[in-house]
Amino acid sequence: MSVVISVRVKRELKERAKQLGIDIREVVERALEEEIKRREEEELAKSLEELRKALSGISEREWVEAVREARDAR
Repeated sequence: MSVVISVRVKRELKERAKQLGIDIREVVERALEEEIKRREEEELAKSLEELRKALSGISEREWVEAVREARDAR
């Protein structure tokens, strides 16, 4: 399923795209997909950094104990 969006571009760009046989819909869709992926990766990187900072104060011994407790609780 698709939706219609409206975008204004310079007339010259549209004309040049038409002359070169560029499928504008395809280019816009691909650019939007790439931007979405880039932003999702940025959000993930920020979340991972926050998690790294939150976990940096936990020692290896504390990790081992927590894992053992979790296993024993099963």
